[in-house]
Amino acid sequence: MAPDLQEIVEQAADLLRAPATLEDRDFHLVAYAAHGDTIDPVRTASILHRRATEAVRARFERHGIARATGPVRIPADTSLGQLGRLCLPVRWNNVTYGYLWLLDDQERITDTQATEAIPLCERAGLLMARQARERDDLGYKVADLLSTHPDVRTQAADDLTDAGAADPPLTVAVLRTPSHEPLNPWLLPHSVLTTVWQRDHVLLIPANAPATIARARRLLEERNAPVQAGVYTPCPTLDDVHEGWLRARVAARTAAPGETRDWTSLGVLRLLRTAGDEALAQTTQTRGTDRLLKHKDLAETARTYLDLAGNVQQTAKTLNIHRQTLYHRLRRIEDLTSLTLTNGQDRLTLHLALTLTPHLKQEGT
Repeated sequence: MAPDLQEIVEQAADLLRAPATLEDRDFHLVAYAAHGDTIDPVRTASILHRRATEAVRARFERHGIARATGPVRIPADTSLGQLGRLCLPVRWNNVTYGYLWLLDDQERITDTQATEAIPLCERAGLLMARQARERDDLGYKVADLLSTHPDVRTQAADDLTDAGAADPPLTVAVLRTPSHEPLNPWLLPHSVLTTVWQRDHVLLIPANAPATIARARRLLEERNAPVQAGVYTPCPTLDDVHEGWLRARVAARTAAPGETRDWTSLGVLRLLRTAGDEALAQTTQTRGTDRLLKHKDLAETARTYLDLAGNVQQTAKTLNIHRQTLYHRLRRIEDLTSLTLTNGQDRLTLHLALTLTPHLKQEGT
């Protein structure tokens, strides 16, 4: 939030003698100012959660605020405890960038007073338009850092350095959702640079990465989107961001929904960065491992047994089966795969196949 926007909201609250809230066009909180102790559940929730709910957004947009060029009255809704309020669209060059809300249940703000606040809204609109343009410009530069063309990456690194927009070392984070969910950068720290590249939300974070990643995750999850997140850190220079993104997206690819994985924790899964899925499948899978994968229980048994370094007692306990049952399964696994579990090379072949296969795109998918 820019200090100037906070100042504008405070001036509006003083001018109109009412609690004021500034939200962007997606109903994310930008700034607020108190005036007296008047409050209602909508204002409380917006301040606490830094955004209005989808239900509130839909209710207010039914009054035509998205197309309005002047003040709009929102009547009270006693069933929801919602007080009446005045909405002043925040616009610049005929584009709505947000809304200035004034709690005014008694309709004490006259049309003349509301008109006096229009210059404040125009100033806020200019600032929000300028910030949006700056964010977009920086987002394009971050996208250029991810280009396959080295000269484009070099120019973007130079431009970002000249702008003082990124101060390495950085954390490169990738957030993935099944659909194209938008990530509003206004609710992230101003020092965080974001872009969307090959369906990845890519974040460059100079400090406090875990808190920022958690915040970005919540913004996406609020739209009922499961999020897989991957991290690569530290990224020592802007020239290293491209490789950092490739590693972070491998980490995100291997993460379960709701999980954040760090490149440094992936172990052998780092092989996903070194070759394509088809090449890895041809290298690690055999006819025998293909047969095994068709038997879910046996594949799980083999994976658990190998993950536990062949410890029979611990494997049986983990799978909650009798030791003799485990021995029987291990013999079946050897028969299906034509591999010997007492042979180190065979164990490695099987373990690689079982570890990598869940993360490889299957033919036809």
